[in-house]
Amino acid sequence: MRRQGKAADRKLRERLLEHLEVLRIPIEPPQLDETLARAERDGLSYLELLDLLLGELARLRRERSIERRIRAARLAERKTLEEFDWEFNKKYIDRTQIEQLATSEFVARRDNLIFVGQSGVGKSHLAQAIALRACAHGHSVRYTTSGDLIVDLTSALADRTLPAKLRHYSRPALLVIDEFGFDRLERQETPESASLLYKVVDARHGRGSILLVTNLDFDLWGEYLGDPPLSMALLDRLVYRATIIKIKKGARSYRAASVRGRRERAEGV
Repeated sequence: MRRQGKAADRKLRERLLEHLEVLRIPIEPPQLDETLARAERDGLSYLELLDLLLGELARLRRERSIERRIRAARLAERKTLEEFDWEFNKKYIDRTQIEQLATSEFVARRDNLIFVGQSGVGKSHLAQAIALRACAHGHSVRYTTSGDLIVDLTSALADRTLPAKLRHYSRPALLVIDEFGFDRLERQETPESASLLYKVVDARHGRGSILLVTNLDFDLWGEYLGDPPLSMALLDRLVYRATIIKIKKGARSYRAASVRGRRERAEGV
């Protein structure tokens, strides 16, 4: 790097600090001095100097941005693909397919993703891990259970704020609706629940992705929702350009295996 006189160097240093302050780039004088000293010592190029100066700040900003998106998503748990037991149900869950979905390309395309399978086979874990990856890839995410969604929409219907609430659920790039099929009590208390769910799905149709997790096969939806025509319209919008992952019967339950293991250890088996 070209050398200048000490007086000129000090002047340039002060000017650079002023530039950083105006641009709101949080680099303190000691950090700048340390970076400049290293560049001089190691003979770094101009590009290497800039990378050294700005790279760490960019990394920290990206991490803070990801953390904000994760908090806004309100995930039930921060499940990751790295901690998922791929061997447990290897025959029923395609790791390559899940890893591809975790690239968030389906979110960028505004496609849907539906997990169908019996309770305990890891659907919610995979859904939340994919949602976590979506946050890391820069997408806004919102997680809710079907029961909580019904309660929230019912309250909005009662106080006449339903349009605003529908806009709230239509904004995120990815909306995760977990536990569809475990919301019978909320549905019994809200006759309009099927219609309210349809409104959310319709509001997002073609505008954002939905990741739905359910233990109900599609042919049971009409009976479960109590309105076969509406359930058909709902399914039409959900399965349009959707990836559907059905974890077939025969897959083992993680929870059942965990309970059995604890019981056996307690009994000294």
